[in-house]
Amino acid sequence: MTPHAPASVTCAETLRDSLSLLEGRFSESTVDIGNGKIVSYRSCGRGPVIVLLHGISSGAASWLQCALRLEQDAQVIAWNAPGYGRSTSLPQMQPTAADYAERLDLFLEALGIGNCVLVGHSLGAMMASAYVGKGYKRASRLLLISPAQGYGSEAKRERGQKIAQERLDVLRTIGVEGMAERSPARMLSASAGDAERAWVRWNIQWLNPAGYTQAVHMLCGDHLRAYAPRDSLGDVPATVYCGAEDVVTTPDDSRELAWNLNLPFHLIDNAGHACYIEQPGAVAAAMRHQLSGHFYKLS
Repeated sequence: MTPHAPASVTCAETLRDSLSLLEGRFSESTVDIGNGKIVSYRSCGRGPVIVLLHGISSGAASWLQCALRLEQDAQVIAWNAPGYGRSTSLPQMQPTAADYAERLDLFLEALGIGNCVLVGHSLGAMMASAYVGKGYKRASRLLLISPAQGYGSEAKRERGQKIAQERLDVLRTIGVEGMAERSPARMLSASAGDAERAWVRWNIQWLNPAGYTQAVHMLCGDHLRAYAPRDSLGDVPATVYCGAEDVVTTPDDSRELAWNLNLPFHLIDNAGHACYIEQPGAVAAAMRHQLSGHFYKLS
C-alpha cells in the first residue's frame, strides 16, 4: 500500500457518505413554475427560510455540509439555477442577471415563500443582487459570498469578451470532466483537504454545457453594479463575505465592492473561493446570524 492510499480511502468513504446524505437529508425535488418549466432544488430543515444560489461551476448539491449545519435552525432551500441540474434553461441565449432573478421569483412564488434570507455565492451573488435591485420583495436579508461582479460594464466589456471566449474554449477542448479535474486548484485554498477537493470535482462533473454557456454569457455580459447604482442594494440589509484566500473573487475586490455599496464586509478564514465547501461551519454561522431576531415563514 502506498503512503497516499489511506487518504484516498478516507476520501472515497467521505464522498460516499456525502452522497448518502444527499439522498437522505438534502434530497432533490422539482417544482412547476408554469408554462412547462420546472426548477429543481434541494432542501432540509424547518422554520425561517434561507435560499441558497450557487455559482457558475456548481449546483444545489454543493451546499450539502453548510445546509445540514442549519437544518435545526431554518428551512434551507438550494436551487439549481436555470440550465443546471433538472432546471429548465432560460429562453435567452445570452441572459442577464435580471433574467435569472425573474426565474428565481417564479420559483419562490411556486414554493409559497414570501420572506427569506437570500444567499448568493459567486455568480449567484449577481443573481441575488439583481433580484433585490429589480425590486422583487421576497428577500428580507441578503448575503453576497465571494461575489462575482461581472464584466458587462463599459470599462470591462472588452475583457469580458475575452474571458467568455476563453471559458467556452476550455469547455470545448477539455469538456466538463477536464474542468472538474482542474477546478479544485482555483476553487479551494492550498490547505484544503482531499475530501473538499473531491466534492468540488463531483459537483462540477454534473454541469450541463448549455446551461454553463448561458451562465458564461451572463457573467461576461452583465455586471453586479448595474443593480446597485446608488451605493446600496435598496432597503434590504446586505453583507459581503469572502474567503481569505480566494484567488477568483479576491478579498480586495470583495472589500472594494462592500465599501462602494456601504455594506459590512467579513473574511472567512482558511478558505478559498468555495468557502462554503471548505469552511461550512463558518459560513453557516454567518447565515445563522442573519436569523437572529428575525422570523420568516412560508406565506
